[in-house]
Amino acid sequence: MMTRFLPARFRKSVPIIPVVRLRGMISPGGSPLQPVLSLAAVAPALERAFSVKQAPAVAISVNSPGGSPVQSRLIYKRIRDLAEEKKKPVLVFTEDVAASGGYMIAVAGDEIIADPSSIVGSIGVISAGFGFTEAIRKIGVERRVYTAGQNKSTLDPFQPEKEEDVERIKALQLEVHRTFIDLVKERRGDKLGDDPDLFSGRFWAGNSARELGLVDHLGDMRGFIKDRFGDKAQLRLVTMPRGLFGRRPQPGVTGLGGIDPAVLTSHAASGLLSALEERALWNRYGL
Repeated sequence: MMTRFLPARFRKSVPIIPVVRLRGMISPGGSPLQPVLSLAAVAPALERAFSVKQAPAVAISVNSPGGSPVQSRLIYKRIRDLAEEKKKPVLVFTEDVAASGGYMIAVAGDEIIADPSSIVGSIGVISAGFGFTEAIRKIGVERRVYTAGQNKSTLDPFQPEKEEDVERIKALQLEVHRTFIDLVKERRGDKLGDDPDLFSGRFWAGNSARELGLVDHLGDMRGFIKDRFGDKAQLRLVTMPRGLFGRRPQPGVTGLGGIDPAVLTSHAASGLLSALEERALWNRYGL
């Protein structure tokens, strides 16, 4: 045990691999009761992981069905910026699913390692909503909307859908999709297979994903790290800041440790909606 007091050059080298776990829906919002993945939420853990000077690499575990394309790209960009700044390779391990925005984050890895049953891909863009025009007509509600700017009520769910609105949102989706495709091609390059469905929004299990070049290897984190860095290599989990009942105060928690009831109620309502949205995302992949 006295070896920790010795100068570094006299110690036996034990590779330490910092691990950051990124799990959940990707969204700029969220609440202490329903945390999500966003740049603001994950940046502190990423900074800490890449600050481990002696680490030969940083491992990132991704388990996400996607969400906000902007937050996905911001997280991707922060990982790449830190990797280049600290000169550390990034190993990304996919768990149940790394799809849509989850896969966008995954391609920040210099190597992607998937479980054979991981769901990977879904390189596309989706928007969804509801139309309530018949419902409000049946209950006798009149919708009144006043705007300055003819496009301010685009895709209003309480008004009949307009063809020009749909064309506009589809054009926007195509632009975001193009950005996603370019990013994947830039990172994966010649590794990608020649498959017409690759950028169609389709997703695959780990074995097929490897054949298509979406991932590099099949395996689990512990086994892969020991094969790569030796049996003595150790994984060190870098945790996110704590939530509502943890040590770090969050919005709605008073300085004395009490909880503002009004803020808590607001968090509960938004958390429920966020939970339903996230559940729908996971359900898309049968999870």
